[in-house]
Amino acid sequence: MEAWPAHLHARLASFNFVGVLAAMRRLYLALPRLFATCLTLVVSTAFGQATEKPLDFNRDVQPILAKNCYQCHGPNDAEGGLRLNSQEASRAVLESGLKAIVPGKPDESELLRRVTSTDHSERMPPEGKGLSAAQVDTLKRWIASGAEWEQYWAFRPVVKPAVPEVTDKSWAKGPIDAFILAQLEAANLKPAPAADKVTLLRRITYDLTGLPPTWAEWEAFRDDSSPEAYEKVVDRLLASKHYGEHWARKWLDVVRYAETNSFERDNPKPHVWRYRDYVINAFNDDIPYTQFIREQLAGDELDNPTPESLIATGYYRLGLWDDEPADRELARFDELDDLVATTSQAFLGLTINCARCHDHKIDPLPQKDYYAMAAFFSNIRPMQTRGDHIEQVLFRTDADRQNYQNELENLQKQRDEFQARVAESEAKFRAALAAKNGEGKPDSSDLDSLRYSYYRESWDNLPDFAMFKAERSGDVPSKRFDISIADRPDAFGFVFEGTLNVPADGQYTFHLDSDDGSRLIVDGKELIKYDGIHGEGTVQKIEVALTQGQKPIKLEYFQRGGGRGLTMSWKGPNFDFRPLSATPDKQERIDIEQVINTQGESLLGRDAVREYRRLKREQNELRGRQVPADYALTITEYGHRGREMFLLERGNPQSPGPLVAPGFPGVLDSSVPAMPELPESAKTSGRRRILADWIASDKNLLTARVMVNRVWQHHFGRGIVRSPNNFGGLGTPPTHPQLLDWLAADLMEHDWRLKRLHKSMVMSNVYQMSSRPSADALEKDPANDLFSRFDMRRLGAEEVRDTLLATSGTLNTKMLGPSIYPEISAEVLAGQSVPGAGWQKSSPEEASRRSVYIHVKRSLLTPLLSAFDLPDPDFSCDSRFSTTQPAQSLAMLNGKFTGDMATAFAQRIAKEAGDDPKQRIAAAYRIALCREPSEVEIDRHLKLIDTLEKEHAQSKESAWRLFCLTVLNLNEYLYLD
Repeated sequence: MEAWPAHLHARLASFNFVGVLAAMRRLYLALPRLFATCLTLVVSTAFGQATEKPLDFNRDVQPILAKNCYQCHGPNDAEGGLRLNSQEASRAVLESGLKAIVPGKPDESELLRRVTSTDHSERMPPEGKGLSAAQVDTLKRWIASGAEWEQYWAFRPVVKPAVPEVTDKSWAKGPIDAFILAQLEAANLKPAPAADKVTLLRRITYDLTGLPPTWAEWEAFRDDSSPEAYEKVVDRLLASKHYGEHWARKWLDVVRYAETNSFERDNPKPHVWRYRDYVINAFNDDIPYTQFIREQLAGDELDNPTPESLIATGYYRLGLWDDEPADRELARFDELDDLVATTSQAFLGLTINCARCHDHKIDPLPQKDYYAMAAFFSNIRPMQTRGDHIEQVLFRTDADRQNYQNELENLQKQRDEFQARVAESEAKFRAALAAKNGEGKPDSSDLDSLRYSYYRESWDNLPDFAMFKAERSGDVPSKRFDISIADRPDAFGFVFEGTLNVPADGQYTFHLDSDDGSRLIVDGKELIKYDGIHGEGTVQKIEVALTQGQKPIKLEYFQRGGGRGLTMSWKGPNFDFRPLSATPDKQERIDIEQVINTQGESLLGRDAVREYRRLKREQNELRGRQVPADYALTITEYGHRGREMFLLERGNPQSPGPLVAPGFPGVLDSSVPAMPELPESAKTSGRRRILADWIASDKNLLTARVMVNRVWQHHFGRGIVRSPNNFGGLGTPPTHPQLLDWLAADLMEHDWRLKRLHKSMVMSNVYQMSSRPSADALEKDPANDLFSRFDMRRLGAEEVRDTLLATSGTLNTKMLGPSIYPEISAEVLAGQSVPGAGWQKSSPEEASRRSVYIHVKRSLLTPLLSAFDLPDPDFSCDSRFSTTQPAQSLAMLNGKFTGDMATAFAQRIAKEAGDDPKQRIAAAYRIALCREPSEVEIDRHLKLIDTLEKEHAQSKESAWRLFCLTVLNLNEYLYLD
């Protein structure tokens, strides 16, 4: 091919061919497929399906019935007496006296007559254009063959099948090759030839680490002529720390990992990055997949919890959380639904969440199964901004734990001391203000030894305070039930305990008014329990007989929101009502701090005000001080008693139905799990452990299948089941079901270790094939369902960014730790409701770390990653889109980040290759493409650089930068194979 004119090379610096060439290549490859498909339809129509495959009920028939008939004739409805969701029901006599299906007799089957009727009043389905000719033919052949319902493939036990015999035994190195080759030979196809060494090295290096191979790695592989050369590469990559970084990201897609809560504020989730690091380490350490499951679902309920297993329970905190929902009860069930959806799809490949409002339309999953699954999670305490029930300190040793407790107690003592001193100072100002205003002093002999315990928490109902740890406690300076010592306007609680001085035997009346709830206990008897919300309701009143003397008194109170308020008074035989609370009835609470700021000097003098402000400053500093420790975002529960779960009619929390116990989906396991008997001191119900053990069991029908399918998907471009999160009826049936079961059984037989599974796949000849299809393969296998060749793929979002960093020589390979914040343009930040909110600024060195460490803010995803199809983190993503669209070319050619990488790349090749232009070009190709440039390519690039300098007045440095930018935009750079 002749060298291109120099002026065309100059245009390479201002135009990106990536999208255009990729689209043209896809169109070129699609044309033969399109032609082949059309030809197949014509031939099959003309010659009566001469080459038709045997019918498979689950693959060919059930989807037709599910999508077109179940709405009226499925699990929930039986119009005309017909149900088509089971073999027995489909053969029953209808209300009309006819039979919808008569096995072996299509002409006598009412179903076939109705779907082929030209009478619109009879034709089924009644809406749309009806069934296609191909669908009708499928139903006809199925009925003629006996209309047998087969057990759905995903709900059969995993049985390791025999490895098939193949003709070309020299090609089949192992079972994987044999299963693939058997179907290729049945279709009279041959596998594609082996990929060349450069292609294979790039493919395996990206697949296992997400990074490009270095030139040194290529030279070592190129020069190794031993039979074990490729296996050595595989073993090296599986042992690399970058393996865990790359494969963790794939799992994070599935569990909808993000580091913020979404909704209006989209605030950050504290310490959530530790979960990401846990996943990275789990893959690198090759822990058994069953352990991976148990630690995430029940890491705190294991026999011996570890810091890692506690961090793993951050899984439950990854989803959306609305910190100010309009309907709290609905929000709670939405959070439970998110857990049911993610857990069932991620681990079981089932859309159990479809049964929230009604029985599943397709799969045998009744609504009861949904709520039985939700019951495993019903005791989980909801997400919050911060606090003990979502944050946990991690301890490696008992000594670490004891040291932390000692430091924490010392800090709490200091806080209590300053709280008392501040309260004492405020009390003096209150007394001075009351004296100034001429107010009488309330009787101070009613309560003695009054102490408080203070809680920072948000409740919907009056809680059992014994289940929570107080933030602080101490004496009440005012000797009254005084909530003014709270340090926040809402979301707090108090427990006051002391003695009530009863002056004489007789009848006593108590008045209690509170926001939001309160409980009064006198002499061991509960007198008042009140759950008024935001002041709704009336003052609670009770009359009780008391004997003279000191009686223990306890008052519990919580404030959720909407303004605080607690007033309490009592009346006895010899006195009228007098207050027991610091704020008398019908008197507004005094903002004492504002009083001190405005009137303090006139009340007690300047020195007293200065002393008060000093105390407040030190108190605030103590409140913000933390004992140094590693915190993790974790799961907690309400206690050992699991909260009850009811089936909700139509999914409405306001319409609870029958009680539902925790249970497994009946189609997978009809046994009812026994709930554990736990002591009162237990912090959890133990339910999640039961669920985790069941999912991680060798007897589970789906767990191993789902995971091996995910690993296969990421090595071969698509799963054996193309719908990795849905193995149900609306999913795609496996193209190689026996291979799927063989791999699942093999995974279980070898301790559920994933690295061994990786190796078995990438060592196969199937994996090492070229992506170039033969004409025969394009005709017979246009969608590559038979794996007749390897699928070409574009680099993923993180791979694109990480490759740019690696190529430029600026990649920081530091592992783990808090997330990073790469630079985002002001224009993008301005699109937020509060521009720049929640996006910090990392140093250039930190910002050059791998993309897996980028802070994932739901409302502000990194633009370059989004352009290359980073998924929406709001929902589980089983497979990413791979689009070709203008934003990619704009980002790669005109984006600041890519421009910076091109500059650094130019500086790198100048440093490594010196001043010789040819050597620089060669160095660029070795680094970026892992190959030597041809003489033609060298000549083109030399002319490009010369033209840029002479005709476009570019400096030498600028010309080389534009050359490097051109290399970074080559299809060969962004595409594998």
